[in-house]
Amino acid sequence: MNNPYTLYLVTDEKQDIDTLCHVVAEAVKGGVTMVQVREKHGDVRAFIQRSLAIKEILKDSGVPLIINDRVDVALAVQADGVHLGQSDMPAQIARQLIGPDMILGLSVENETQLCNAQELPVDYLGISAIFSTPTKTNIIKEWGIQGLAFAVKESQLPLVAIGGINDSNIREVVDTGVDGIALVSAICHASSPKQASQALLGLMNDDVELKK
Repeated sequence: MNNPYTLYLVTDEKQDIDTLCHVVAEAVKGGVTMVQVREKHGDVRAFIQRSLAIKEILKDSGVPLIINDRVDVALAVQADGVHLGQSDMPAQIARQLIGPDMILGLSVENETQLCNAQELPVDYLGISAIFSTPTKTNIIKEWGIQGLAFAVKESQLPLVAIGGINDSNIREVVDTGVDGIALVSAICHASSPKQASQALLGLMNDDVELKK
């Protein structure tokens, strides 16, 4: 199986459902390899509605659907996985609920969390934030390129980098050997999400490929 984390789209919860569906459909045509639906406003019914709409778009595409934070929503829509933050349900309990086959991701925001996560029943870690970004205002640590390179060396689990990554710095991020790159604004706010995804993949695959 190819690396599913390579180009990981995280949706913008501020976009209406029609815009969201358009972005995801175009981004998949452009080559994104995983999609996470994020909904931070606590409206579970809306979260389920948005997730089901995206699930329909991803049907038969081979692109996994990941739900941000909410194990109940992931189970309700029969998603491919769930991504947890440090203040969400503990990973061990989430794994018991979702079973062995669903993908389980966890955000880590400092070296201690990175170390502790190695013993958890998760499939990958999201390293946040690589660079400061307007989409995430409560950043604990800005890892930077050196910090990310350190994390790649230290982690036994696949790592996905997120936070402030765009076409101007994506090459540096790839060169750390990270397993995947997660993006919000660089794709969601592009005039053509398809072309943006294609261009970003082109930059990522220039000379050095992400780990398979």
